[in-house]
Amino acid sequence: MPRVRLAQIANFVGPASGGMRYAVEALGRGYAAAGVERLLVVPGPEDHVVRGPHGAVAQVRSPRVGAQGYRLVVEPWRVVRLLEEFAPDALELSDKTTLLPVAWWARRHDVRTTLLSHERLDEMLAMRTGAGPVARAAVGVLDRVLVCSVDQVVVTSRFAERELGHLAAAAGRPVVRVPLGVDLATFRPRGRRAPSPVLRLALVGRLSREKSPRLAVATAVELHRRGVPVRLDVHGDGPERRGLERVARGAPIAFHGHVPDRDAVARALAEADVALSVCPAETFGLAALEALACGTPLVTADTGGARELVDDGCGAWARPEPRALADAVLRLATLPPSACRAAARSRAEGYSWSRAVDRMLAVHFPERATVDLRASA
Repeated sequence: MPRVRLAQIANFVGPASGGMRYAVEALGRGYAAAGVERLLVVPGPEDHVVRGPHGAVAQVRSPRVGAQGYRLVVEPWRVVRLLEEFAPDALELSDKTTLLPVAWWARRHDVRTTLLSHERLDEMLAMRTGAGPVARAAVGVLDRVLVCSVDQVVVTSRFAERELGHLAAAAGRPVVRVPLGVDLATFRPRGRRAPSPVLRLALVGRLSREKSPRLAVATAVELHRRGVPVRLDVHGDGPERRGLERVARGAPIAFHGHVPDRDAVARALAEADVALSVCPAETFGLAALEALACGTPLVTADTGGARELVDDGCGAWARPEPRALADAVLRLATLPPSACRAAARSRAEGYSWSRAVDRMLAVHFPERATVDLRASA
């Protein structure tokens, strides 16, 4: 590919941004490997630019907002100043909050702008506030402005597409589905394990309300209440942890906190019999895909992006309530383990980062596309 310039704007830096931050970095490495000159812009404590093998990373001075330690760019002109110097050919915007002026700048300068919609604001806000209809109406107004401010929208699942698809169609903006990828070398099966009468469950993720960890913990508690020999290992931390420990009291549930070593997370997933990814509002589910890559079958809610990652050979799904999910775990546990684990790994192998990068490059630079975006995602 002839040298072109791409700016990625990722307005999410905080303790809950790990999964999507990793995804943006994985895409960026792929862009750089394809010969794209890449600039990544993120919020930080001060203005700072570091140049590395995968392009430049520009940190923009931004305040902390909320109780969870996020930083958020509230002065879009700081980003615009960087873009004017970098002069990108394309812009990837992973933000639905404060950076609309950046999209307007790109429109004035004829820079193709893609909104990478990595979460459903309507569902997330409804879960956080409990005010579903009001939250969805408010988000709908913002979404109309968003889709009119960019040239195209990328979503990671059919579930994610349902938030913006009809609005984008009305505004004449294309919507492209690009599933994310998984590191198939790090997240892999780890060989035979010693047989155990205990059903080992794993939950990996941020322990915050919008991720529904209480639902996963309550599912394990329900299995324990039924007399099922079970153990749930929770890998992750967050504001819900104390409440979850109260819910789990008396049940065989271990909280391991945040595990920064991705290889250690992979080992933990590979050792489990079943992984839980039960958030009904998740737009994709990177941790769910990592579990499948480790050969670990998955139980999900019957709605949300993670549901789209499994079939009945490597997963089970149910209504997002503990008793139904406990039934799903038991159904999955009756499948032949070796076949189920092989099916899980095979399913994950369809989601490589190289495929995601190729599709994103075709979105950003259609005149140089080497893949057909009309093909099934």
